[in-house]
Amino acid sequence: MKKALLIVDMQNDFFPGGALGIKDGDKIIPAINKYIKIFSEKKLPIFSSRDWHPKKTTHFKEFGGIWPRHCIQNSKGAEFHPKLELPKEAILLYKGMDPEKESYSVFQAQDQNRMSFLNLLKILGVEEIYIGGLAADYCVKFSAIDALKERFKVKLLVDAIKGVNLKPEDSESAIREMVGSGAKKITLKRLSKADGKES
Repeated sequence: MKKALLIVDMQNDFFPGGALGIKDGDKIIPAINKYIKIFSEKKLPIFSSRDWHPKKTTHFKEFGGIWPRHCIQNSKGAEFHPKLELPKEAILLYKGMDPEKESYSVFQAQDQNRMSFLNLLKILGVEEIYIGGLAADYCVKFSAIDALKERFKVKLLVDAIKGVNLKPEDSESAIREMVGSGAKKITLKRLSKADGKES
């Protein structure tokens, strides 16, 4: 079964000190980098999504949404965290460009050639997606649930996710929802132990 790694929204604005900083978001970077290394060494596809918002969007508070301005196209805040070790062959996915849509799921994203994430997965023959990144209770959750709806197997990298937690239990609730929908939890320790061959 061909596997792929999906790293969700590891952008400056989502880290402590950013426009929408997630508490301890930076603490998952070492684990994310280790997952990248494992997939890179096995020459398996690595996808990295990013919010890529226009300046005016209903996603933002000032235009009726719930979020402060963040990840504006071509801004410093939209750049990947400098300690994220993305390989040059990683496929970048852009989402949130439509000013009228939320676009939490990476299944609403596309690459620089406007190819959808779903089409890219099909072209590459991917059947199982390992998902980590930010935020557990929004973009990670919606992406994982959409992947399951599209009949992909999903492994949730529980040591490489953090949530916004607008309510204190949001992340735990999101994990329960993803697992309840069919996602399997995995950690680096378990992945290394099984050398990526766990069922």
